[in-house]
Amino acid sequence: MQKRLHYSSLEINRRAEELIQHSANRYRITVQIANRAKQRRGLEASEDLDDLPLKPVIRAIIEMSDEVAQPELLADS
Repeated sequence: MQKRLHYSSLEINRRAEELIQHSANRYRITVQIANRAKQRRGLEASEDLDDLPLKPVIRAIIEMSDEVAQPELLADS
């Protein structure tokens, strides 16, 4: 059984705002978050949804906010 990770809604909001502030285009960063979440959901489709520690969108926000220090990772591929 996986350990559940808990982030407060305030922490998620802070990270999302941080992403938006560091992005030149609010729409583009929103689409990038959605695309990463969609990819993550596809990778985890075979797993039981009750065992997932975080929803894909929240995980995408957390991962991308951690990558803000490396802006080249946020660039379009």
